[in-house]
Amino acid sequence: FYTAAPIYHSAPCGLSVFCIAGGDADLYVASKFDAEGFLADIERYRITHCYIVPTMMVRLLKLPQAVREKYDISSLRYGISSGSPWPEDVKKAMIEWFGAIFYESYGSSELGFMTLISSVEAVEKPGSVGKVLPGGSIKILDDNHREMKLGETGSIFISLPMFGDFSYTNAEGDLGGQRFQGYSTVGDMGYLDEDGYLFINGRNKEMIISGGANIFPSEIEAELIKMPAVMDCAVFGAPHEEFGEMVVAAVQCGGTALNIDDVRNFLETKIARFKLPKKLDIHVSLPREDSGKIFKQRLREPYWEGRGRKI
Repeated sequence: FYTAAPIYHSAPCGLSVFCIAGGDADLYVASKFDAEGFLADIERYRITHCYIVPTMMVRLLKLPQAVREKYDISSLRYGISSGSPWPEDVKKAMIEWFGAIFYESYGSSELGFMTLISSVEAVEKPGSVGKVLPGGSIKILDDNHREMKLGETGSIFISLPMFGDFSYTNAEGDLGGQRFQGYSTVGDMGYLDEDGYLFINGRNKEMIISGGANIFPSEIEAELIKMPAVMDCAVFGAPHEEFGEMVVAAVQCGGTALNIDDVRNFLETKIARFKLPKKLDIHVSLPREDSGKIFKQRLREPYWEGRGRKI
């Protein structure tokens, strides 16, 4: 089992413990993720199982074809991803390359693995993160805790009694907004379809409200990362006198100069015009938590400083 993610983070920790508890799996912990190094490790150690996140997959897919074909990766038969949204095109490209070996899980440190979807299901239900694990249940609720209809977006509340309860250390206030009749939320928004598959639109606290329209950054990020010159990206809201908020794209480039017109031209046929970024920030590298998630708060802070908004 291969992982390059920090072991103290919930998903790689849990999966690594499963390997040790099973007693018949070798655990390989890479000191950092390197795209070509990952392929070389599969060949060298005959890796069969791995945990990799979408950012790692994007870096793999941007390798030259000659490098991708250089290594024997036939031993790999199971991969799992969690922690951040997995763009449909990236998932499709990884399945075409490695085969239908990937599973995606929607999870959190508080509740553990909450849903699971296989590669086969992902082809049939593009964009979904799967069904809740056996024994659990999902409710989609509005701000007044009323249950939403199928296909309607609301806050995702999940009950997983087999994993037990949780609490926060040094938390301010109570968890009233996060708990309802035995269900808990970690702030994500989404909807259920008629077959019980969950689709996630984004995090409530990251939603951008521009001109009265709700914009989820994850939709824009999923398209922007496909731009050849973009190595990494994050989208967030910043103050705008007319619209309330504007869309800002922060990107790490791969040696090619970019401007806002380049970005807007690339995105204009892929997302609605009102979702197009109005400002572009170029970074040498984007700030990331040890878990691999981008520290969006650090990117937003300079824009919202002194404006009284909690970010």
